[in-house]
Amino acid sequence: MIPEWLAGLLTRHPIDSLPMRVRAVIRRQQDRSETLIGWIQLSVVVAFGVLWSIAPKPVNPDIEFQPMPLAIGAYLAFTLLRLGLAYRGALRPWFLSLSVIADMALLMTTIWSFHIQYMQPPTFYLKAPTLLYVFIFIALRALRFEARYVILAGVTAAIGWLILVGFAAVQSGDAAITRDYIHYMTHNALLLGAEFDKVISILMVTGILSLAITIARGLTVEAATRGAEARELSRFFDADVALEITSADTEIAAGEGKHRTAAIVMIDVRGFSTLAAQVPGDELVALLGEYQARIVPIIREENGVIDKFLGDGIMATFGAARASDTYCADALRAVDRALTEAAKWAEGCRAEGRPTLEVGAAVAMGDVLFGAVGSGDRLELTVIGDAVNLATKLEKHNKTEKTRALCMADVYARACEQGYVAAAVPEIRKARIIEGVTRPRDLCVLA
Repeated sequence: MIPEWLAGLLTRHPIDSLPMRVRAVIRRQQDRSETLIGWIQLSVVVAFGVLWSIAPKPVNPDIEFQPMPLAIGAYLAFTLLRLGLAYRGALRPWFLSLSVIADMALLMTTIWSFHIQYMQPPTFYLKAPTLLYVFIFIALRALRFEARYVILAGVTAAIGWLILVGFAAVQSGDAAITRDYIHYMTHNALLLGAEFDKVISILMVTGILSLAITIARGLTVEAATRGAEARELSRFFDADVALEITSADTEIAAGEGKHRTAAIVMIDVRGFSTLAAQVPGDELVALLGEYQARIVPIIREENGVIDKFLGDGIMATFGAARASDTYCADALRAVDRALTEAAKWAEGCRAEGRPTLEVGAAVAMGDVLFGAVGSGDRLELTVIGDAVNLATKLEKHNKTEKTRALCMADVYARACEQGYVAAAVPEIRKARIIEGVTRPRDLCVLA
């Protein structure tokens, strides 16, 4: 009885039901496989030509017809055409089928010509080891991961060999047919059982390889589907978060996480609600998209991870998703660059007469838990800890201090220890009272 997983792979026809982008991925892979097949075929036909040209040939003035040069020349031209079409992605199923038949036709013609070249009866070519190339041509079709071409190659080879056996039997007559294995091996005799064994071997290899390809194709399609899904999801998850999910040894569950010391950066747009009441929705969304497109790459370049977009705000972590020894230095460098970039962009918008977005930021550090929250099949990887709440409150405190960016004094000190160098010595404001924070804190004015 066929296992359920195998039956599913054998009966599944997922290609037509897959999204267009997934089908495109599979087709690109198949096109690359076809170019590889083309180069292998070209090497085979060149090898045939070289071997035939250097092989000693009997001298017989009565032999005027030499099929090998014609067969090799025609196949060389066909292979070059096929290789060119493969690079253009223009191979069609009918042409691929024709190519399979051409492979076997070349091989069978080569084998058939041996009795002419060496002036022997047709039974002579039945012992040619060149038949082993059949399995190369059959295996070659497996590179496309489509069983139908492997089956076509195997069936064509079996039929071709039966034709050669039939030709030898008719041309040599009943006297050449024997049941004596020793006589068969030592004379130009025909042992039908031996030839049928070859046909059965060809068909068995074809069947086994086709089954393996069918299973592998199902897994390949599934992998391509998962890969396309992962690429789409990577647009919604930071790379480090995605890596945390995919590299987990066990399934991630709510409440699980890693304790790390990290820096939290909050970047927010000033006066966004007021601007939203004045600017049309589509223009506001476009403006917000421009702002995020400039700020997000800077955060990532400084080893930060976008934890979430909070409407017009951005929450980024440094050292949470991936442990770091420079989390504070990276965070302050990111804030410096983000504010500079936001100022340049605002200046350009004003010059064009467009609305501008003013940006504020804050940095806090502390022990956080980077892990999953949620329940059941709806989870989110995020950071939890006092540093997150502190960064949020500190960003809002910019308005009270009339600043654009703040951090705790200990954050600045830790950043300097980690290699951060400020453009100018920042102002330290002692014992500032922050709404929602239990005790006064020393603050560092970044901008």
